[in-house]
Formats: sequence, structure tokens, C-alpha cells
Amino acid sequence: MKIKVNDKVKAITGKDRGKEGKVIQVFSDSDRVVVEGLHIMKKHLRPQKRGEKGQVIELAAPMNISNVMLICPKCAKVVRVGYKVDGKTKKRVCRQCNEFID
Repeated sequence: MKIKVNDKVKAITGKDRGKEGKVIQVFSDSDRVVVEGLHIMKKHLRPQKRGEKGQVIELAAPMNISNVMLICPKCAKVVRVGYKVDGKTKKRVCRQCNEFID
């Protein structure tokens, strides 16, 4: 996958279009990512014990990976990601400034 945990991304579509955040989780089998502060959903929790009140919590729900784009740490632009072989390892590279991302 071209987006990994701790990458800074920007939402390019959906209700949070234009907002930025850090990737918390990546689900490669379903092509989804969880981004901190984006795609916030409310979850209603029932009371666990007698006499306790229920509550509503807000959490970041998974969103499709095609709805976000990586922000290059070097040039600070929203970029597509390519790959180059550096020695024996395959590394991600920014398509704008041709710098290695990791």
C-alpha cells in the first residue's frame, strides 16, 4: 500500500474534503484507513452497570484509501506516490520532488 501508519494525509473527497490528519490504522485487505480527526462517527453505548448512564462517543471510522492523498514531508504538497529500487530495497518516492518518503 502506498499509505502507511503515521503518514500525513489530506482528504480529497467526502464530507471532510480539504482537512488533514495523521493515519492511525491501515486495513490493507479492505483498502481502508483510519485518519485522526477525519470521518468522525458517533457511537451510542449502553450502560454497563445498573444505575450508570449510557453515553455517546465520537470516533474516527475507516474511510476508503482512494479518498485521501499523501502530503509529502519534503515539499509539503499533496502528491501521488511512486516506487524506486534503492539498492535491494523498494522505497516510496514523491512524484513531485523525486525525494524518498521513507
